Amino acid sequence: MAGSQETFGKKEREKKRLKKKKDKLLRKEERKASGQDSMFVYVDEYGQLTSTPPDPTKKIKVDAESIEIGIPKKEDREEEVAADRQGKVSFFDSSKGFGFIIDTNSQEKFFVHVSGLLEEIKENDKVTFELEKGLKGMNAVRVKKI
Repeated sequence: MAGSQETFGKKEREKKRLKKKKDKLLRKEERKASGQDSMFVYVDEYGQLTSTPPDPTKKIKVDAESIEIGIPKKEDREEEVAADRQGKVSFFDSSKGFGFIIDTNSQEKFFVHVSGLLEEIKENDKVTFELEKGLKGMNAVRVKKI
């Protein structure tokens, strides 16, 4: 007949497992007896971890409904009011239909296309314009002379 399936190695591993379990139970009982069983960590008002509970007088009520997770939809966001900027036409090629405007406040250059013009412009004209995101950066649109 076949021999026993329980080998010496299996018996030793089972003994180790049972001893480990017993030791763990003993440590747990010791912690309970000494009062160390609560392993809470608190966060103070500065974001630091502490072992003492926070002061209830410094507690701030936060409305859960007011917390936004993620990016709000475009319809829900308030549109920024696009203020008219002022600038000077530094270059404009009417045959090609594009040019550049330098903002008087920030000295930045913005691309302008003939499709974004409200009236004809030429070099050195003072203009007002608005900005829109284009393929390669910000473009001046709704451009008109002052």
